[in-house]
Amino acid sequence: MSLQHITCITCPRGCSLEVDVEAQTVTGNSCPRGAVYGLAEATNPVRTVTSTVRVVDADGEFVDMEPVRTAKPIPKGLMFAAMKEIDAVRANKPIRRGDVLIPNLLNTGVDVIAARDLL
Repeated sequence: MSLQHITCITCPRGCSLEVDVEAQTVTGNSCPRGAVYGLAEATNPVRTVTSTVRVVDADGEFVDMEPVRTAKPIPKGLMFAAMKEIDAVRANKPIRRGDVLIPNLLNTGVDVIAARDLL
């Protein structure tokens, strides 16, 4: 039996979950969301990536930084590769909140989007 101990973060309660990956069961949760979170975290953890992208002018000179994030969570194991790809991007003004700066990041089907307007 492979047990994992996880603290649930879906609400402020912070239940101590015990997840049996083989049996696909979760105990210790006070609500149904905890069971869903615990099983997902033990079998396929995902995270939303937040970072910044360099904004350059027409000559390629640095002018500002734009905060970005993934539109949906991506597998936790891809975070370092995602950060490397995000770091390589250079954007130009104007940028609107929600603009896609990197479509289909690492073939995950998840876009990297702008988090604020930069006009």
